[in-house]
Parts: sequence; structure tokens; C-alpha cells
Amino acid sequence: METKRVLVVGGTGYLGQHLLLSLSQIKDNAPYDLAFTYHSNSNLLQPLLDAIPHSLAFHVDLVTGDGFQSIASKFGLPHVVVNCAALSVPRVCEKDPDAAISINVPNSLVNWLSSFEERDTLLIHLSTDQVYEGVKSFYKEEDEAVPVNVYGKSKVAAEQFISKSWPNFAILRSSIIFGPQTISPVPKSLPIQWIDGVLSKKEQVEFFHDEFRCPVYVKDVVTIIMSLINKWILEG
Repeated sequence: METKRVLVVGGTGYLGQHLLLSLSQIKDNAPYDLAFTYHSNSNLLQPLLDAIPHSLAFHVDLVTGDGFQSIASKFGLPHVVVNCAALSVPRVCEKDPDAAISINVPNSLVNWLSSFEERDTLLIHLSTDQVYEGVKSFYKEEDEAVPVNVYGKSKVAAEQFISKSWPNFAILRSSIIFGPQTISPVPKSLPIQWIDGVLSKKEQVEFFHDEFRCPVYVKDVVTIIMSLINKWILEG
């Protein structure tokens, strides 16, 4: 029986690390070969490889696509790709809209997948609740996407591109993800850790009061992704 291959794009990020760890822990029951990509967080690489020694790490530039061919030659065509990579800080996206589009719309990833003769890979893409206008709470999947910031617009563009360019995909629109720190601590500010830091220092800060958000626990997101992976591989 062929061992199934799972590639996590953005594996050194917050969600990517939690997903990789969970996938590695079920290896005996669901024999996956694991690989992940990294770009700017190379300093987070070694602790992750130490924790998941049988995984492969590849340096990939999502803008140019450099590095994907190395995955093809050393790992092969993945059965499942989970795209966790993104320029996800809204204020950074506002300052550099071109970078937001070039990173958040996975042109190079889909072009690489399209270079294979087989087109049986499942692409699981992480999107955001910021694709919505934000004038009400509890949006549904079928509600119209009307983003009000560059980050949301780039994610809508990504969803549209994937739906037109790749036959097998699942798009997950997540809200704020919270939970424990990762194996290799990420540099970005995490919600619970930030709140704890503010409270411990007895600092006075202002929270937003004009947004409806539904924070989601990181391990719940991981569970959903893993259920999609298992379903695709078992039925494939």
C-alpha cells in the first residue's frame, strides 16, 4: 500500500506547526509522509524538525515559486496540500497590497500542482472571516463576500482563483485562532498570550467594540483539517 503524502505550506506558522504535530502523532494509524514549506521563519525550523524527525522541510518562495521543484524531486506529488501560508496581518496588507495579493493568492502553488499529469491532489486552503463586510454577526458560507480591507480582498481573490483553477479543493474561512504556543514559538502576537501579558503587566489597553468575531480554538481547526485529509485519502 502506497504511503500517502501530505504537504503543509507554511509549516512554521502557528496553525501549520499544530497541524504537523497532530499529523505526526497519528502516523502509526494513518501512515502519512509529511513535508512542509517555510520562508521567512527559518529560525523556527530546527525545533520543529527535532519534534517531527521524519518530516521534510523545503524553503519555498510563494511569490516566485522557487523551491517547489525540489519538493517534486525529493518528496513527490502530494496527495493532500494544506495551505496555511499567508500575509495575515491586516495593517501590513494595507501598507503593501501588492505583497498581500502575491502571497495570499496561491498562483505558484496551483501552477506547480498543475505541472503534474495527475490532478488528484486535494488542496485545503485557509481563508478568513474578513471576506465579509462585517455588518452583522454569524455569517453563513453562502453569504456574499464583501471585504472591507486589503487582507479580506486578497483572500477573496485567492478563493476565486482556486475555485477556477483547481478541481479538488476545500476552503476554510477561519476567524481569530487561539490556543497554546507552538513547539517553536512564533514571532507574531497570539491572542491569549497577548491578553495574559497585558493583564500581568496591569497595562490599560483599548479593545475593539465594533466587531463581531468568533474566535476558534486551534486544535478544533486542526481536527477539521485532519477529518478532510482522512476522508479524501480513504475515499481516494
